[in-house]
Amino acid sequence: MNENITKRNELLAEKVIKGLQSRNMSGYYAKDKEEALKIALGLIEEGSSVTMGGGMSVHEIGLVEALKKGNYNFIDRDTYEDKRAAMLLAYDADVFLSSANAMTEDGILVNIDGNSNRVSAIAQGPKKVIFIVGMNKIANDVDSAMKRARNVAAPINAQRFNINTPCKLTGACMDCKSMDTICCQFLITRFSKHAGRIHVVLVNDNLGF
Repeated sequence: MNENITKRNELLAEKVIKGLQSRNMSGYYAKDKEEALKIALGLIEEGSSVTMGGGMSVHEIGLVEALKKGNYNFIDRDTYEDKRAAMLLAYDADVFLSSANAMTEDGILVNIDGNSNRVSAIAQGPKKVIFIVGMNKIANDVDSAMKRARNVAAPINAQRFNINTPCKLTGACMDCKSMDTICCQFLITRFSKHAGRIHVVLVNDNLGF
């Protein structure tokens, strides 16, 4: 990545991490995907039960592959015939992995979900939640983060899942009530009641959508 962009990301990450700390959450900065993987694995004890919601960023740094090969109980819902049963296992997992649709410069996380298994597990259940977040997801404030989630992340995911929503056709949120909508639940995480539960690994790269 361009060194000027990297320097900007380093400075911005410092601000985001301070914001997370003020909200009883932990933040880390990784100079690249490889360092992000090392940090993430350092947060997961061997033998832990680990699962995730949708999260391209988690795959992009190689974390899923590493967990499958390592000494971990990785709960892969894609291998379950009963998807609901796999999703329910997340609430009692040691670690839940996710990305964020967007987050603010002062450490607020914004996520939108269709089935709502991801946002519900972020809010309550798993002992530890680890976010992998590319610096492209950082927005100025909650309003900007929400706009990013609805007008960037949601339309791209609608294309990825090939579902029938207006945003798939227009590329922007239409505030739809389609049965295929993936914008059913909005979660804004501004503080954690439980110290040591939420960890955010900021990555000096463009990850996810």
